[in-house]
Amino acid sequence: MPTSTVDHPPAEPLAGLGVTALLDQASALQHSGQNGAAAALYQRWLAANDGPLRHVVLFNLGTLLSTLQRDAEAETTYREALQLQPDFAHALLNLGHVLERRGAHDEALATWQRVIDTQATPELRMHAHNNRGRLFELLRRFPEAEADLVASLTLEPRQFDAIQHYVHLRQKQCKWPAALPFGDVTPHMLMIGTSLLAMMSESDDPALQLLTAQRFVHERCPKPPALPLHKAAPKRSGRIRIGYLSGDLHMHAVGLLMPELLELHDRSKFEVWGFCWTPESQLPQRQRLLAALDQHVRLAGVDDATAAKLIAEAGIDVLVDLQGLTSGARPGILGHRAAPVQVSYLGLPGTSALPGVDWILADRFVIPEHEQRFYSERPIYLPHCYQVSDRRRDVAPTPERATYGLPDDAFVFCSFNNNFKFTLDVFQAWMRILRQVPDSVLWLLADNDTARANMLREADAHGIARERLIFAPRVAPPEYLARFQLADLVLDTFPYNAGTTASDALWMGTPILTLAGRSYISRMAGSLLTAVGLPDLITETLTDYERLAVAIGRTPARAASYKRYLAEHGRQSPLFDLPRLVRDIETEFERLALAQR
Repeated sequence: MPTSTVDHPPAEPLAGLGVTALLDQASALQHSGQNGAAAALYQRWLAANDGPLRHVVLFNLGTLLSTLQRDAEAETTYREALQLQPDFAHALLNLGHVLERRGAHDEALATWQRVIDTQATPELRMHAHNNRGRLFELLRRFPEAEADLVASLTLEPRQFDAIQHYVHLRQKQCKWPAALPFGDVTPHMLMIGTSLLAMMSESDDPALQLLTAQRFVHERCPKPPALPLHKAAPKRSGRIRIGYLSGDLHMHAVGLLMPELLELHDRSKFEVWGFCWTPESQLPQRQRLLAALDQHVRLAGVDDATAAKLIAEAGIDVLVDLQGLTSGARPGILGHRAAPVQVSYLGLPGTSALPGVDWILADRFVIPEHEQRFYSERPIYLPHCYQVSDRRRDVAPTPERATYGLPDDAFVFCSFNNNFKFTLDVFQAWMRILRQVPDSVLWLLADNDTARANMLREADAHGIARERLIFAPRVAPPEYLARFQLADLVLDTFPYNAGTTASDALWMGTPILTLAGRSYISRMAGSLLTAVGLPDLITETLTDYERLAVAIGRTPARAASYKRYLAEHGRQSPLFDLPRLVRDIETEFERLALAQR
């Protein structure tokens, strides 16, 4: 009868075993994958021994317990170590993580502050500042997050992760310029450290965006295996299997655009699979997305290599990545090339530079042919517009202007884009527009108090009365859509254009004025305007953008005519002809898939 593998060490006496010998035995167990046995070894030693290095053994045990997701025991163990050595910085750092995971955020922040206050090594204090900065950002306490990152970068300037968050935090707060040098953090370091998302908000230069993506891939993504996984799979026939890869299939911009694409796929030709790590919920949007899938494979808690094997075993012909390099993405899955055709779509409006992604869904407006050299992917050109949307959006009854503090007789410019998309150049243009259209207001979202204060301060500098900036609260999607009807003209952001927001505005019959640049993301709204039949609302310079906004603001009848056009023709335009757009996508996917069989 074969013997089974037991995940604990033999019960030998441990009294008198030296700490060095203990660490060697525990390390051997860990290297053989027996973390549980290593933890049990430490526990037995602690029960039988005492001594000046007991806090070190407790720390190692706490680390193992955390790895085993036994956080309550880990917390107790770290606290015992700190009773013996109150300034034990490593234990404080790890205890903070355990506290954060159980939601004790203030206690976690205070624990990391103790590391800073104990005058630990600069490296450990740097880690404590970074932990605090990251958690403050998650808690939307942006000024405190920025202060900790500045402190961390003062200790060690060449931290590109910290630089990335520093720049994006300033964007979120409308602290201009966002890429502000300080100390030994130089302008060059800021450019190199800026994340792709932040770069898309800073510059429409497609070369800079490509270089930023390439740096991320080089530093963060594992080298792909030599043999693509799909090569080992047996040849398939029958219906083409499309797999959608995402962690955003819920109340997210991607999840709000996607439902009809999934629902309208021709099931006589295609099977629709979802591979996702989206948090589960009973929210209607999540349930609708799941109902539109033929097969749903959960990848939460599954490592990238195993996830790729699941995709390959499912026989996926076309894998559509809906995240690229955005927050929560898992680019490591794509490097295994689990499907013969891998396509980028929607989540990242630009190049990802990922070696596992060969194609990007686009149209000839968002990627002009002469700009293809700045994309690692080859464009799949759709004939009308790149963007799908949802015609079954729930819309609340149209509110009154007074509900949102809007004057009945004013011309209402609005921008409901996220504040990190606001740049100084465009915001100053908005202030000049308000100055030239006296009976007008600007209706905005304010993501946070610092952003609001900085926008009002800029208004002061331009002589614009603060009451002409009206801030809208965040509301549920049906109310958010309904209130677009109260605005006369949406002013787009640049270089990070509106995408889903532009679709929402046009669906609700409100025109949007855009500035189109060189990059995919700076041409999104222009693509939608072209497809809806309003290309005259696309400008190519900030001067023209400002001039056209003023002209429309001074002639409200012109804005009303755009609204009338959208009411009569907008929803019947190619932009919202979802059946045709889905057929266009299917035609391209079928062509690519069959070429690989």
